[in-house]
Amino acid sequence: MQRRRFLALSGALLAVACDRRERAAKFNATDITGVDWARGFELADHTGKRRTLEDFRGKVVMAFFGFTSCADACPLALAEMAEAVRRLGPDGAHVQGLFITVDPARDTAEVLSKYVPAFHPAFLGLRGTAEETARTAKEWRVHYQATNAHEGNAKHYMVDHTSAIFVLDARGQPRLYVSQNGRSVERIVEDLRRLLNELS
Repeated sequence: MQRRRFLALSGALLAVACDRRERAAKFNATDITGVDWARGFELADHTGKRRTLEDFRGKVVMAFFGFTSCADACPLALAEMAEAVRRLGPDGAHVQGLFITVDPARDTAEVLSKYVPAFHPAFLGLRGTAEETARTAKEWRVHYQATNAHEGNAKHYMVDHTSAIFVLDARGQPRLYVSQNGRSVERIVEDLRRLLNELS
């Protein structure tokens, strides 16, 4: 009897371990399913409309924190996000790209309205007050800090920031953390397709 119970328990534990390995291998990006952060925001988009994650329920969301004066990481991430949506073809209509500025002092609604849709017409730029930006970054575990400020020119500085793309499923649940290292459009498209298939 004890042996049968031991074998049954071992089998159950093995099944759980295999299931976890399968889920871990399911995506190219880091699977963050079940985390208790990156749960939402309340910010204004580049048209001035207040937005929350609820506005995008039913769509897979890609969100990136950055700033428009960024020379490399930000335009690269937005270009990759936009190309991934294009490669999805008609399914791309079920993916929403968001660019959340960590530099609201310079990234006005007007600046965002020219910058973000240039990558993809359906993408939205989001901004808040300094306090809202800090609160949102904390919720999403995003680091940002102004650096290299030049004396006599308060508007000339860079911002160090987390350069990952966050992906949420159609229920608004955080699912993937796409780090800059090893990131590619092909791998992003594969992951998006897997999440979109959950809708069917």
